[in-house]
Amino acid sequence: QVQLVESGGGLVQPGGSLRLSCAASGFTLNYYAIGWFRQAPGKEREGVSCISSSVGRTYYADSVKGRFTISRDNAKNTVYLQMNSLKPEDTAVYYCAQRRDYCTERAPDFDSWGQGTQVTVSS
Repeated sequence: QVQLVESGGGLVQPGGSLRLSCAASGFTLNYYAIGWFRQAPGKEREGVSCISSSVGRTYYADSVKGRFTISRDNAKNTVYLQMNSLKPEDTAVYYCAQRRDYCTERAPDFDSWGQGTQVTVSS
C-alpha cells in the first residue's frame, strides 16, 4: 500500500540547515506530485513546496523561496526538502503528501500523507 515516511527533523539554531526526507513506497514516484506541508501549533496546515510528476516542476511558498529547495530521487523513491537559513517561524511539524501528476497548494487535494517530522528552530 501507499506509504510516506518523513525523517530528518530536529532542533536547529536560527540560521541553520536541515534536510528532510520523504521515503515513498507502494507507488511509482515519477507519476506523482509530492508536496511538503507544515503545521505549527494553533495554525492551519500550509503548503511549503511541491514537485510535480515527470518533469519535476517545483513550487515554493513565498515565505520559503530562496531558502528551501525541493528535489526528487526516483531511483531511491525519495523526495528531499533542503532547508537553509532557518527561522524560528519555520518551527512546525512537516508532512509530505502525494497526489497524481501536478501540484496544488491545497492540502485537501493530496491523497496520502506521512506521519510528520518535527522541526524546531530555536536558540
